[in-house]
Amino acid sequence: MNAVVTTAGRTNEANIEVAISVAKELSLQYVSRKKKSVQLLHAEHKSDVIVVSNERLELYVLGSNTPFFFHPNSAAFRMKRLLKGEKDLFLQATGLQEGDCFLDTTAGLCSDSIVASFATGETGIVHACEANTLVAYIVSTGLKRYKTPISELQNSMHRVHLMNVDAVKYLKSCESDTYDVVYMDPMFEEEIEESSNFQTLRAVGLHDVLTEEWVEQAKRVARKRVVLKAHFRSEMFGRYGFEQLTRLTSKFHYGILNI
Repeated sequence: MNAVVTTAGRTNEANIEVAISVAKELSLQYVSRKKKSVQLLHAEHKSDVIVVSNERLELYVLGSNTPFFFHPNSAAFRMKRLLKGEKDLFLQATGLQEGDCFLDTTAGLCSDSIVASFATGETGIVHACEANTLVAYIVSTGLKRYKTPISELQNSMHRVHLMNVDAVKYLKSCESDTYDVVYMDPMFEEEIEESSNFQTLRAVGLHDVLTEEWVEQAKRVARKRVVLKAHFRSEMFGRYGFEQLTRLTSKFHYGILNI
């Protein structure tokens, strides 16, 4: 990891202590902000910059002025719809029920994992894999500390267990039939209109390509179903034998492999 940890421009002793603690936890260097811009810190240290503020942790990738930070993102409005009794296409594709065990092999911001946690409830298990250490740390911290008045969303976030691990390596370490559903959402092969935070995630995320080994290990570990999310024009559905659930108005589709 090539990164330094600092504070927001206007800071306090509490945030300085947090920044020093984050730096130690990640084995990174803490640098005093001294009113320097993130761009100047990039230039001086030739590294990514993690900024500790009152509200959140932000990651500024070297060469970018746009921060990556945790936010429940689409999970928040999806949760509101679910609480109104509306359907969620991800839950329809996964078929998750209360008490199920779910593995998200491409965690990112954990939006789908949060929704999965809501569906599986207090008796369920939701695990998520994120190979990028800095992304995993920021998202894991956000899942624990983000505050929302929606108690169902808050509880769902707290139940997600995010692991800083390569998905295929983790799958290979699992016993067969460990999870009811294994899910994969590789970075889209084609650009689609996204939020700025997702675009930043695309910049910092590890762009793993779906492989035969990944799919075969997912099939071995899943008890019920493997689910793929990809661009509607993706060849991955046919290549790996997924039943593509077509949606005429969407640029992404889900594919399912029943075990």
